[in-house]
Amino acid sequence: MHNFLDISDCPDPQAWVAEAIALKRSPHRYSTLGENLALGLFFMNPSLRTRLSTQRAAHFLGMQTIDMDMVSGWPLEFLDGTIMDQHKSEHIREAAAVVSRYCDIIGIRCFPGLEDRDLDYSEPFLTAFRKYSSSPVINLESATRHPLQAFADIMTIEEYKRTVKPRIVLTWAPHPKSLPQSVPNSFISWAAQMNYDLVVTHPEGYELDPKITGSISIEYDQNTAMKDADFVYAKNWSSYMEYGKILKKDSDWMITGQKMKITDNAKFMHCLPVRRNVVVADEVLDSPDSVVLTQSENRIYTAQVVLIHIIDSIRE
Repeated sequence: MHNFLDISDCPDPQAWVAEAIALKRSPHRYSTLGENLALGLFFMNPSLRTRLSTQRAAHFLGMQTIDMDMVSGWPLEFLDGTIMDQHKSEHIREAAAVVSRYCDIIGIRCFPGLEDRDLDYSEPFLTAFRKYSSSPVINLESATRHPLQAFADIMTIEEYKRTVKPRIVLTWAPHPKSLPQSVPNSFISWAAQMNYDLVVTHPEGYELDPKITGSISIEYDQNTAMKDADFVYAKNWSSYMEYGKILKKDSDWMITGQKMKITDNAKFMHCLPVRRNVVVADEVLDSPDSVVLTQSENRIYTAQVVLIHIIDSIRE
């Protein structure tokens, strides 16, 4: 495996989850595997869990990390043949090529604009970096995917599941800001590879890309979806059809203690950060059935697995 941009780059999702669970018990097992290798982390957007967990994963493997915060802006040109006489001072051709001379593996985080769906779903930044970099590229969250988060989510489910085929409910929840579809897209794609009874619930108008949901069960009544659930994963996303728009703001889709009583003593999941008493009530988030902190911790071990497989390909 050279790049890790989405679940399609993982040859055996279930085996990788098992690897991550084993690593959690012994994270220092491969402490010299990444010696003399540098991991470059380039963030076009703010980050807490992704930044720290990926650094920690690299350090467990003996790697050096270079963390470059580009939130303040380093405008890059993507179009070929353009006359660069405006505000963009560097082309992605040189930027990606130079970074790959400095770093053995490159992690990229770049959010969508949420204005042009075709542009966002073409993943211009991630695609260009992969094209012009001679080093492997890891998706640390892009316009339409967050595979490292989904990997950690599935690992968490595997740790806590009580049945062979648990009922998983991915539910839309309200949020004051317009958010991307990257987390639900990747979660659905990864969960579809597992032995789960997966249901996606959301108000009408919040349907995701049908190429991603495919034959996954969609339920527009949240209470019906949550009945007998083993896991409830709450996440907001903006509209895909009316791209980037917020169609609903009221609190009737917030996860409350009363709603959790409909479930089969379900575990509550969220990728964080989360808006308390908007997305989920305090009583749910602070309850013993909330596994959000475990999800965050598992970001370390899943990132380790990805790095191990990429390092193995480099060493070959």
